[in-house]
Amino acid sequence: MRGRKPRRREEDGNKAKEVERMNNRQEKKRRKYDENYLGLGFTWIGDTDCPKPQCVLCSEVLANSCLKPSYLRRHLHTKHANVIQKPLTFFKSKLEELQSSQKQLQFHSHVGSTKDALRASYLVSYRIARKGLPHTIAEDVCLPAAKEMVGCMIGEKEATKLDMIPVSNNTVSRRIDTMSEDVLATLVRRVRDSEFFSLQVDESTDVANLANLLVYVRYLFEGTVQEDFLFCRPLATRTTGEEIFNLIDVFMRTNRIDWARCVGICTDGAKSMTGKHTGLIAHIRKVCPSIHWLHCSVHREALAAKNMPADLLSVLNDAVKLVNFIKARPLNSRLFTLLCSEMGSEHKALLLHTEVRWLSRGKVLTRLFELRHELQQFFEDNPFHLASNLHDEDFLKRLAYLADIFSALNELNLSLQGVSVTVFNTQDKIEAMVKKLRFWASCVSGNTLLCFPTLHQFLGENDVHLGEQVKTLIVEHLNQLAEQLRKYFPPIDASLAWIRNPFEVSLPVPQLSFHQQEQLIELSSDGALQLQFKRRPLVDFWTESMPSYTVLAKQALRQ
Repeated sequence: MRGRKPRRREEDGNKAKEVERMNNRQEKKRRKYDENYLGLGFTWIGDTDCPKPQCVLCSEVLANSCLKPSYLRRHLHTKHANVIQKPLTFFKSKLEELQSSQKQLQFHSHVGSTKDALRASYLVSYRIARKGLPHTIAEDVCLPAAKEMVGCMIGEKEATKLDMIPVSNNTVSRRIDTMSEDVLATLVRRVRDSEFFSLQVDESTDVANLANLLVYVRYLFEGTVQEDFLFCRPLATRTTGEEIFNLIDVFMRTNRIDWARCVGICTDGAKSMTGKHTGLIAHIRKVCPSIHWLHCSVHREALAAKNMPADLLSVLNDAVKLVNFIKARPLNSRLFTLLCSEMGSEHKALLLHTEVRWLSRGKVLTRLFELRHELQQFFEDNPFHLASNLHDEDFLKRLAYLADIFSALNELNLSLQGVSVTVFNTQDKIEAMVKKLRFWASCVSGNTLLCFPTLHQFLGENDVHLGEQVKTLIVEHLNQLAEQLRKYFPPIDASLAWIRNPFEVSLPVPQLSFHQQEQLIELSSDGALQLQFKRRPLVDFWTESMPSYTVLAKQALRQ
């Protein structure tokens, strides 16, 4: 008996190995899907070599080994006993529903990434439009650079996803056009919803001799006054008042903007704008008789500063010629830049003067005076017939004065601009400037030149005096400039004093209606509003007062 035990153990080991071989053989066997299985409620998914059964009713996925009618029938009887007697057409319809839902899930997954790619395309197009770059730069530079950066920092797999972003030349152009149309539609909707609005119109000819009409709009939005660029259109032929009006009128009618809500228009003083019979204002008053016209304050300031004594005008003209001798010649411009670099100058180039840019004179003259030593050195090797002026003390005195006075006028010009600036703010700035000019004239007459820092520093560094002739010339110009500002900016009508300060106006105000006077009395007695009046800009004060004092606030804002 003891001798048989090893043999029995050997037989048991052989049986275990046989069972293991049979199990491995079963694992290697892959079952195939039969179309008849659909009658049991099952389709298949996965690889064709190893399909997995999926129930068309509950979407449950089983193992490949379950692809037997007995296993599939057991699933149907245990979980879906109520549909056992259903025909094959029923399971086919359930299969179509399952496939449709799977496609929808795949579509939503794809749409999510497509939306991200579309958003990225718009962001890139927006940056290209803001910088004014060629539309091809996205496809040629931006996308390849982005893929290289993502590939280096994150991985190549993520970098390939950037290929979904559409950034071709035509695509970027369409994106920019779409964003532009959306901005215009939003602006037009705001203007249409505003109680009233005003326009600012300017016509200008560019370097290509193309006449462009630029229109800005100021309107009420969410309790505040907003100012935006409305449109720019080329004038194909003439720039008469009729042509300008037709262009604006077409835009207004196309976008359904009511002319009756336009309460004011601001233009320059050109005849095409202000002509009594054929000007733009005359044509607009035919469709909107109550419109109020205002001469642009910035343009009036530029006109007032344009006139000057002949001696100072000759200095300005010579200064422009000195600049043009260098700026208009590429070789001279390069040589002068190299000279400034070698001399360690703060600036490397002169500024070109242009009449269209009203801040030009102050900046050009200041830069010219700061680089006078470099110019003296430059003209030693490059002769010019006006170069001797840079060694003339009287010329440099006048040049320094012009640089100072036009810098002060530039500051005045900038202070007249802004969304919250009103005619009252403009008048205050002008009154202050007129008083300064009178004061400066008296200071120069008394040999005090602290009001002109460039001229004062030049006289101190060179130990020279101003001289009676130059002093008389400066005083004459200051007084003339003050008179011109008075001419172009007459005092504001006293009947509008209630708008500027409704708490100190003497009642009653004859220009207001009965209801407006009642509301003015109520408003002037409101202590809480009086505290806000001192803290808020005038425009914001009246817009915030509109809910409580509607009639009075509208009248104030219309003015």
